[in-house]
Amino acid sequence: MSVPVIVSGLKAHCPRCGKGPLFTQVLNLRESCSSCGLSYKFIDTGDGPAIFAIFILGFVVLGAALWVEFTYEPALWVHIVLWGLVTPLLAVGLLRFLKATLIALQFRNKAEEGRLVK
Repeated sequence: MSVPVIVSGLKAHCPRCGKGPLFTQVLNLRESCSSCGLSYKFIDTGDGPAIFAIFILGFVVLGAALWVEFTYEPALWVHIVLWGLVTPLLAVGLLRFLKATLIALQFRNKAEEGRLVK
């Protein structure tokens, strides 16, 4: 029985048992689940999480920067400091969520590399 995809993505836990963490440190994938022993060798998210994060962050950060500019008209250094700090923090959190969600989807749908059958 697998854990719901969104729960696994939000918690960044194993897609099968929902208990063992997927990552060491922030974004480094573990070899296997520390709770149920599921091997994570099947996982290949590729560049998917990064591409999704770029589009989402671009929309959110640009919108927020434009709103701040037209509402408060701050000095240029305020934008540099504010968005220079906010953007990387949002990027790491979003990448962690997106990577964990794509891993859970890959597990649930039994997605694997395509093969040619003779």
